[in-house]
Amino acid sequence: MSGQSGRNLPGSSIITNTVIVGDARKRLAEIPEASVDSVVTSPPYFQLRDYGSKNQMGLEPDVSAWVNELRLVMGGLSRVLKPTGSVWLNLGDSFSRHPHFGAPSKSLLLGPERLALALIEDGWTIRNKVIWAKTRSMPSSVRDRLSCTWEVIYFLTRSHHYYFDLDAIRIPHLTSLKHPAKALKPYPPLSASPPNWAGPLAGNNVGLAKLKAQGLSGHPLGKNPGDVWTMASANFRGEHFATFPPRLVEQPLLATCPEKVCIRCGSPWQRNQAKTVGHITVPGDLRPSCKCRKGWRPGVVLDPFFGAGTVGLVAEAHRRDWLGIELNPRFAKLAMERITEARITRDRITGDSAGQQAKEEVS
Repeated sequence: MSGQSGRNLPGSSIITNTVIVGDARKRLAEIPEASVDSVVTSPPYFQLRDYGSKNQMGLEPDVSAWVNELRLVMGGLSRVLKPTGSVWLNLGDSFSRHPHFGAPSKSLLLGPERLALALIEDGWTIRNKVIWAKTRSMPSSVRDRLSCTWEVIYFLTRSHHYYFDLDAIRIPHLTSLKHPAKALKPYPPLSASPPNWAGPLAGNNVGLAKLKAQGLSGHPLGKNPGDVWTMASANFRGEHFATFPPRLVEQPLLATCPEKVCIRCGSPWQRNQAKTVGHITVPGDLRPSCKCRKGWRPGVVLDPFFGAGTVGLVAEAHRRDWLGIELNPRFAKLAMERITEARITRDRITGDSAGQQAKEEVS
């Protein structure tokens, strides 16, 4: 392993802030059950790149085999994930070059969709299908179809009730109301509205009408970010050539990896309602959701396809613990070098090392 201190968390045998070198399909079994708060990851896409590692995923003979291998990984993640935890799964599609890959030649393979349907059969709940719209997509010389400029991120849970801190990722409103507005009649009428759980188009504007009647253009902390995220690809130019942009990790991390969890039972601390200080509204304070009264530690985010370590970089920047699994030892070393460099720079600026001294060993 390689890590800052490989420290053992109280109440469990999970070692955080370290990279486990090996195959995620096997090494997930070494992580304690229900010990991870959130997973943010991007597995190798089907038949897209060769990362130069024996037994790597992504080079299966057909797209169905790729789906089955990822189902194995997701099965391991369901074991290590807390009941309050969730998974953010970034996937890209590819085109078939021969029918034996799983679709007619030149057709999209629809790998992400095939995997999503399989995961529903495995008991996962898909809460969102986020579209990552790339502002700087890869150039393409293709002349008989459109360029591919987006990827999908599935937000998955195992339980109906899970940790999600929307206030941590709200976006400020672009407009504001100067005077309270007249209350709006709900549209469609409540009598014609389906239940709230029915889907993204099933809501009404009752809540918005109440806020406008109070002179607010929306929630005082800002609006829900929505399921289309527009941002550029990563500009990292190291040995690993398929890295997360940090912004793509930040929103999932802040929303689903708790800032604080109970040392004893692992329950995430919850946020109180937003409070207004003068003319400024700020997020509510965090409070324990259990009665243990044993103190807290940071939540843990896991990336089983760690690559160049962007999930670890973002986690440390926001004072969360992290754990990575990486098949390629060179990439594991590269990731720790990036994280160590960022840690040293941050400590030099803040003047507070907080005991974060990295080890330079990989096993």
